[in-house]
This record gives sequence, C-alpha cells and structure tokens, in this order.
Amino acid sequence: MNYIELQLTVSPDYTDILTAELAELGYESFVETDEGLNAYITEDDFAETPVGEIVTKYADQTAIAYTFSSLEKRNWNAEWERDYEPIEVADQVRVRASFHSLDARFRYDIVINPKMSFGTGHHETTAMMLQQQLSLDFVEKTVLDVGSGTGILAILAAKMGARSALAFDIEEWAVENARENAQLNDCRQVSVFQGTIADVDPTHRFEIILANINRNVLLAEIPTYVQLLTPGGHLLVSGFYEHDAPDIEQKAHETNLITKDRLVKNQWTCLSFL
Repeated sequence: MNYIELQLTVSPDYTDILTAELAELGYESFVETDEGLNAYITEDDFAETPVGEIVTKYADQTAIAYTFSSLEKRNWNAEWERDYEPIEVADQVRVRASFHSLDARFRYDIVINPKMSFGTGHHETTAMMLQQQLSLDFVEKTVLDVGSGTGILAILAAKMGARSALAFDIEEWAVENARENAQLNDCRQVSVFQGTIADVDPTHRFEIILANINRNVLLAEIPTYVQLLTPGGHLLVSGFYEHDAPDIEQKAHETNLITKDRLVKNQWTCLSFL
C-alpha cells in the first residue's frame, strides 16, 4: 500500500495541534522537522480539501503552507533499521533497537522499536529529558509521563526504580507502541492510556512528572501538573526552544515552582523544577 507524505511548513508551536487535527483525518504517523511537520496517510484515505481547510483555519495565527507527494511502496522496517542508530546519554543510558546488540558498559539499556517507520525519538529534547532524569531519585516514586510517544521516559523511570509510571498520548499508535516497548523492557510498572491530561484522575498525585511536548501545551497545562504533584515533587519539561524558556519559567514560578536545572542543546531547552 502506498502512502501520501504531507509536508507542512509551520512554527513548531503549532505542530502538536496540527498533529491532533490531522489524526482526526486518519493520518497515521508524524515527524517534526526543521521546517514544521510531516504527516503520513494511505493514498486511499487522502483528500486534499480537508487539509486545505485546516491550513486556512490557522493561517491567520501563523505562517503555514503545505505540499504533498506520493511515497512509493517500500520496506519501511528496512528503512528505519538502516537509519536507526543507538543514542547514548551521559555514559549511563543507551537507547537501541532490538536488532542492536547489548552494550554492558551502560547502566541503563533501553530497547525502543518504533511502531511507525517515521520516527525513533532521537530528538535533542528526548536526550535532555533522559539526562535530567538521571539526576533524580526514582526509587519507589510515582511518575506521570505526559505525551509519552514511544514510552521512553516512562521506561527509564521504571528502570531507575519507579514504583509506577503512568503514561499517555493522544495517538492510538503511540499508545500501542509505548505498551509494546514497556513489554520489551520488562517494565511492568508502566501503564499507558490514550487521552490527555484532562483524563488523568485529579485525585492522583505524582512525585515526578515528565512532559516533553511544546510551549503552548506546557503554558496551558503547567498549573494542572502542579496540582497533580506531591509537595516537593519534581517537574521536568522540554519540547521548546531556548527563547521560549523564560515564558515557561514564569508560568512555573507563578505556581510556586523553583527552577532547579536547565539544559540547552541546539537551541532546544529542558527545564527541571522543584
């Protein structure tokens, strides 16, 4: 079956909301790019008119344009196996696919097999979140992973001793993938559901919350994260550029959080709050 690749040129602030809009149209997978967002759908399910309507909907809020093309049928597993290289974080974490051999030099070995061929989670923000996690004590802690994707952050939390790690994502394929990856890593503490922060039981409390999403979502949801945090709990956030960090910090400080640490890589930023 052939796929259509839709290429959107848009600000990174809008990639999450456009992902949600396109998912409603049946797009199956997404990749954030330097220009914006690529989305993929089978040729049989593709229609240009609904895409144009979405672009028009946001055109008065941000510069946005799109192109699309047909992808020839190919062995997607072979494609990502060829391109997927393990990542190493702070000499302690190694993230690999199941076809890579184990490297015993690393304390934490994480196996991630992306469900879709179009993304492996090797973004700067992911690496920084993993690095920040290494500075925390997860032993017997309760953890919430917001917008979990492949489940990689929840899996590291479990490997670091978390008592439980609740993860969620809006995408059905991401939820399935996170569950599969948790099973691959024998992380029974990890549970995953499809939904948003609004679907998390407001009576639950978490000692560590991980949120690798984007600026707009973080600004809207940080007060909710704080309500779900135990006193003295930690909040780790990423998914935004360095120039957006002051806005994120201000929102966190308004909820009485204190900045503990920050990492910057290729203009992307990760912040840790207490």
